[in-house]
Amino acid sequence: MRKPRIAVIGSNMVDLVTYVNRMPVRGETVEAPSFEMGHGGKGANQAVAAAKLGASVVMVTAVGDDMFADKTIQNLASLGVDTTYVKRVAGKSSGVATIMVEPSGENSILIVKGANSDLSPADVEGAAEALKTCDLILLQLEVPLETVYAAIAFGKRNGIRTVLNPAPATPELDPERLRDVSFFIPNETELAILTGLPVGTDQEIGDAARSLVAKGVETVIVTLGARGALLTTRNSVSRIAPVRVEPVDTTGAGDAFVGSFARYFAGGLSPEAALAKAALYAADSVTRRGTQKAYASETQFQAFCESLNSAGR
Repeated sequence: MRKPRIAVIGSNMVDLVTYVNRMPVRGETVEAPSFEMGHGGKGANQAVAAAKLGASVVMVTAVGDDMFADKTIQNLASLGVDTTYVKRVAGKSSGVATIMVEPSGENSILIVKGANSDLSPADVEGAAEALKTCDLILLQLEVPLETVYAAIAFGKRNGIRTVLNPAPATPELDPERLRDVSFFIPNETELAILTGLPVGTDQEIGDAARSLVAKGVETVIVTLGARGALLTTRNSVSRIAPVRVEPVDTTGAGDAFVGSFARYFAGGLSPEAALAKAALYAADSVTRRGTQKAYASETQFQAFCESLNSAGR
């Protein structure tokens, strides 16, 4: 496999993570056993996952003028992400995510976009020369929709494939402007919001995915958590098997999946093979606390895969 070059046009966040014994109900104060602060944001998470797995990654994003801005840039750079196109926005906070994690590993997240809301189509054009050297452009929805649409159009004009992870989902996303997306990767909830169709059964999930393909999206990949993923194209439907592990913290697992899929697909694997790798990588990520710090390097990931093989899993 060759070393791919990937662009991520998207968000960054500072994660404020509280580990709870149980979620508080409205108006209740509950003591929690521990707290950690780290770096996240869907765009940055996906960039870091791809970079840790050996891809050359450039990120187009925005930070505020607060105490978190320099640390965010330093963190990305230390993990191998090119920060040339990180914009600073005066008078804005950086993005922040408040996360509560239950003992089961399940989480609830509240985000403040901050400077991420100022990432604009002009920033896409400003990074044009770097973007033209990339094999793949990764996108999410924690930045303005017009910026996402501009990036999709840029990819189409320049023959660069695009991946859109439509999270957090919004019914304002225009299906007509998604026709040129190469890979569309929602989870079940996002698929329901974006299509307006039921997703209570595998048949309904497949029907909803096919409705997007019928509108022009090349490939739809629905992530199903512990049930794996569903790959749908105009000509075929295939299931990606789940990987069973004991979860510690599921925060950022979806981003690990998308970032690693991008790395392996851009590196030369078929979509099916890249998704199988992504399922393994996401499973490994939930065995540790945190988001970016939970993501494995190439060497660590290889050791995880070997451990599963030796255990006959």
